[in-house]
Amino acid sequence: MSAPKFTPVDSQLYDSTYERDSRHVEVDNYVNSHLLNNAKDSYISAMDKIYRDSVAAGLPDIACSSAQAKFLKLQIQLCNATNVLEVGTLGGYSAAWMALAGPTVKITTIEIDKDYAAVASDNLTGAGLKEQVEILQGAGLDILPLLATQVETGERLPFDFVFIDANKQDNLAYFNLAVSMTSPNTAIIVDNVVRNGKVASADEAKKDDRVLGTRQLIEAIGKDDRVDATVIQTVGEKNYDGFLLAIKK
Repeated sequence: MSAPKFTPVDSQLYDSTYERDSRHVEVDNYVNSHLLNNAKDSYISAMDKIYRDSVAAGLPDIACSSAQAKFLKLQIQLCNATNVLEVGTLGGYSAAWMALAGPTVKITTIEIDKDYAAVASDNLTGAGLKEQVEILQGAGLDILPLLATQVETGERLPFDFVFIDANKQDNLAYFNLAVSMTSPNTAIIVDNVVRNGKVASADEAKKDDRVLGTRQLIEAIGKDDRVDATVIQTVGEKNYDGFLLAIKK
């Protein structure tokens, strides 16, 4: 009897936020059926439940894909990180995946919407990961300076991995605050920076402040001697986008 597999992508589950290409969905379904396998990794069904419960609770379908979420987990393991900062919790899907990097990994995640934070708390509790994840409810630009002060005074340890996936207009502010409270060689990942190719268009930046915020981030990092960075374009279940990866020097 064949082993149970990761639930294939349901094309009806996603809303019109994504312009999907059927080839990308087919590849993700094939790859995930082998690399996100319930028979090998028992947590896969719990992660799938978090995703689907978040959508069922009415949260916007903007979480990273399953393959991308596992990529975050693997990056944390590669970096031997144990103190992770996330900006943008949503339903706790990416936080849960990152917590799976190891029992000593602690996630501090910030969510502006109190209803989303409540859903995330329930999801993480159901997955048995709540003890590893601290949810701070409030605006990132309010909470991040407080965390930076706590790191500076020694009340908190510096963060050694950062994932930013919140409102794109404030990407640069989030990034600068993250750099200020991280250790050397810390990886900082910013999601959704390609925006279906719109990031390359100055005209799109005039019409969409999310594109403008992303361009401001990339252009500022290009002049920032504190970090080294690149942008990787991606396709998949949620089609064409990409992420920025920076390393603090």
